[in-house]
Amino acid sequence: MGRRFDPITTEILWQRLIALVDEASINLVRSSFSTAVREANDYACVLMDARGDAVAQASVSVPSFICTLPISVKHFLRRFPPASLSPGDVLISNDPWMCNGHLPDVNLAAPIFMGRRLVGFAGAGAHWPDVGGNQYSAESRSVFEEGLRIPICKIVERGRENPVVIDFIRNNVNVPDRVLGDMRAQLAALRAMSDGLVRLVREYRLADFGPLAAHIQQLAEAEMRREIRKIPNGRYQGSVETDGFDAPLRLVATVAVEGAKLMVDYTGTSPQTERGLNSVPNFTYAYTAYTLKCLLAPHTPNNEGSFRPISVTAPLGSVLNPRFPAPVNGRTMSGHFLHAPIFKALAAVLPDRVMGESGGCPIWGPMWAGTHRGERFTHLHSANGGLGASVSRDGVSCLPFPSNVPNTPVEITEAAAPLLVECKALRQDSAGAGEYRGGLGQVVAIRVTAAQPVTAALRCDRTRRPAEGLHGGQPGATGRVLINGAVNADPKAKMRLQPGDVLTMETPGGGGFGDPRKRDRGAVEADLRNGLISESAARDIYGLAASPGDP
Repeated sequence: MGRRFDPITTEILWQRLIALVDEASINLVRSSFSTAVREANDYACVLMDARGDAVAQASVSVPSFICTLPISVKHFLRRFPPASLSPGDVLISNDPWMCNGHLPDVNLAAPIFMGRRLVGFAGAGAHWPDVGGNQYSAESRSVFEEGLRIPICKIVERGRENPVVIDFIRNNVNVPDRVLGDMRAQLAALRAMSDGLVRLVREYRLADFGPLAAHIQQLAEAEMRREIRKIPNGRYQGSVETDGFDAPLRLVATVAVEGAKLMVDYTGTSPQTERGLNSVPNFTYAYTAYTLKCLLAPHTPNNEGSFRPISVTAPLGSVLNPRFPAPVNGRTMSGHFLHAPIFKALAAVLPDRVMGESGGCPIWGPMWAGTHRGERFTHLHSANGGLGASVSRDGVSCLPFPSNVPNTPVEITEAAAPLLVECKALRQDSAGAGEYRGGLGQVVAIRVTAAQPVTAALRCDRTRRPAEGLHGGQPGATGRVLINGAVNADPKAKMRLQPGDVLTMETPGGGGFGDPRKRDRGAVEADLRNGLISESAARDIYGLAASPGDP
């Protein structure tokens, strides 16, 4: 086959590439030891060309890993140029400034060779169950407190694991068997991607992978540029305030459109904070690019070409571009909010595409840790708030955005840790009112059943500042964290809980869209009948009059 690809052949090859990456991701999930990967989908598999530019990704992956794995590979290549790589090598790092923004997220990449020729890279990122340090807490004042930082190195060299690196990892984590189990699950995914690409190239008698990769990327780039051209040239600004740690954080986005180029500048954003809420440039870029991809070209192939027309800048020393060694463990509590100022900035020119702010950002996910029956354990339980509403539909309840980490099933939490989920229910009146209402948050109550104290590291936001609505829509309810039903807990603290204690999370609702008084009467009645809103909300917010004969 030559270097030209007709549309039918392109589609067949594109679907084959996605299938082989999906197969690799299945290997990772089924081999993984941690619930973060198996249940929360906090991982990604990405196939890249020889430059480290993304070509295909797994169908189920988190946006941050998808965008940061190619960035990691480019850092890897600066440390290990192609001439220093061999078949069977695997590179690793979790450095936040080179990888996915905090230490628990670990990126592995393997060069793919055909003979002696480097043709691409397989990448697999995953949230490890533990990296030591301050166990997922946002309270740290330096990245050095947050756990083991792995420099770029070869964890596998010519097919053999590096025992020194393995020992460093084993001796610095609380649950080494689970951590190394997840690492080897990533290795299995890399092998599946590498073998699959070589088989595909040989089956279709391609001279190289490069021309096909470039063709797919060019198609995605052209589509993204067409969509950007539909936006009037200009500068558009939006902002959002988050709870912050000791004081609110302000995130300001200026979106500049010039022809087929789109630039996002975060000048005006709060300075970096002394606590672990800082988002490194990789993570800031990832959630900016993902938001724009959802907004402008959600149905096109997701690869490097989609993002070439987009540039992102944030002032050095800001919470979206902190100076090393800033703490970054809770970077979701700034990076996950970036959809809000971007949607606000573009609401006037793209009113039918934006949506109210998400109550599902950041993910509410306490990390539990302790000892049970003589063995150490860690467990991440995710509980999401509601999605924002849009111009034509209600927000989905208990659904995160912009991350896609799902809620942890009750059965998994109770099997993985000495915990009992006593309540899991939709939270009445938590959705932001509107012609289309936001999604509801949830109430989750978890009791400690261990015989000794355990710790729960919280990273919750929107407890003081709600998810705002758009175009007349009202904000969703703020969230709350309770201990034993009464004590209002610090939503960003690492707490020591006694046997029998109950941690209750009331997650935020999503912002509404449009005037609540214009909401369809049947929809209001259905929400009331299903217990999603109270009688007072139906009457006072939506103007639902009592039916004749009602008391």
